[in-house]
Order: sequence, then structure tokens, then C-alpha cells
Amino acid sequence: MSLPVSIPSSRARSVLPGFNLTLGYTLVYLSLIVLLPVAAVFLRTADLSFAEFLAVISKPALVASYKLSFGASLLAASINAVFGLLLAWALVRYSFPGKKIVDALVDLPFALPTAVAGISLATLYSKNGWLGAFFEGVLGIKIAFTPLGVLVALVFIGLPFVVRTLQPILEDLETELEEAAASLGASRWQTFVHVVLPVLTPALLTGFALAFARAVGEYGSVIFIAGNIPLVSEITPLLIITRLEQYDYTGATAIAVVMLVFSFVMLLLINGLQSWSARRTGRTL
Repeated sequence: MSLPVSIPSSRARSVLPGFNLTLGYTLVYLSLIVLLPVAAVFLRTADLSFAEFLAVISKPALVASYKLSFGASLLAASINAVFGLLLAWALVRYSFPGKKIVDALVDLPFALPTAVAGISLATLYSKNGWLGAFFEGVLGIKIAFTPLGVLVALVFIGLPFVVRTLQPILEDLETELEEAAASLGASRWQTFVHVVLPVLTPALLTGFALAFARAVGEYGSVIFIAGNIPLVSEITPLLIITRLEQYDYTGATAIAVVMLVFSFVMLLLINGLQSWSARRTGRTL
């Protein structure tokens, strides 16, 4: 008696709907959540002539806020890239008392309301705060209500992005590679630079991009510690809110367009660098 022979189908069965249906859902969802709001911002700005648009976005207070928002965001993302790598390395490679508590605290900026984070940071780093009294009274460094306070808040909210992006890569990284490099005479620094860092670079750049993107648009945790001093510590999202409160919707959308363009350019550069790094190390994203 011959046994039935199962012939595999040419197309593997998938749990998800077919390609056309899935692609349709994806495009509709992306259009409603991302494309339409962004298009509405650009269309609202079209009410201004090019000269009026330049006049709105080039005011001294706005230029100062651009420098603070984007400069502090880049610096905060860079700081988080360094210390986030160190923290992720410690959580993955070492065992120490309170490790689970530290691991849980990394997600605190995700769970904590931004307004609560801002009030807490402003209280902590103010002149009479626990840390502010030391920095200002002993070291002569004022943190709250200065651009430095903005940087502290952006570092606080951006750190989890770097740590959580790097942790899975570090967990999958085989220690045999480091042992092989050590057996060939490589120092710890050479092993890290030539063996470990190339593998981590794409994920590190991803965490950097996420931290930067979050920091650029951050409002709640920054507004309380910034002090909102014109030309000194005003962030760009605050000026957008100010225009909206004055019913200047066209001016608010003009500022939003500038932030969108700058953010897109920065993220495009970061993603390009990430793709180049992945190709250089022979890894696909």
C-alpha cells in the first residue's frame, strides 16, 4: 500500500493576512498617524509667503531656541551613548547586589509622567535642593533654570533608549570572540575597539537616534527646570505652545516645520551612518 506523499506548497502559510491586506492596513495606519498630520503642518504653513516664513522663523528668540533645543539634544544623546553603553555592559556582563533594582530603574523615565520628572529635577537641582545646594554652593555651578538644567533633563529622559537598544545585542554577543582576541595577544582596549565596538555600533547609533528624537520634542520634563528665560533657556517646543496660546496657528506651524526639517535631516544622517556601519561590519539591519 502506498503512503500519501505531502507536496509542500510553493507559498508558505503565514499566520498574518496576505501581503496585499497587510500592506493596505500598514499604509492606512501610517497615513492616519504620521503622514496626514505632517502634511497638515506643511499645508498650514503654505498660508505664509516665503518672506513671511523667513521673518517668522528667524527671530532672535527662535534662533536661540533652535541652538538650545538641537544642541542640547545632540549633546544629551552623545552623553547617553557613552554612559548607556557602560550601564548596559554592567547589567549584561556582571552580577552585583541590587542588579534587578538598577535594571528596573532604567525604565523609570518611561513610566514617570514628564511633568513629575520636570518638577522632581527642578526641586533636586534648585539652589536649595539636595544636589543644587552642593553644585551651586560648593562648586559654584548653577544647574536649575539654565541651559545646563535643560541638558540634565534631556539626559534623564533619553538614557533608557540607549540601554534597552544595546542590551539584546550584548546578550547575544559571544564571549568566545573576546577570548580568542585575548589569546592572540590583544589588550582589553584593543579587544573592545576592534572586536566588540564594531558589533555594537549599529545598535549604539540606533539608541543615539532614538534618544535624540525624544530629546528634540521633549517639553514636560524640561519646562520646569529650564527657567524659560528668553534668549537663554527657552526651548523651541515652548515657543510653539506660546504661539498656540496666542492663537497664532500659522506661526506655530512655521516653527514646527523648521523642527521637522531639522529632525528629518539629522535622523537621515544618523540612519545613513548606521547603514554604512552595518555594511562595513557585514551585518544587516
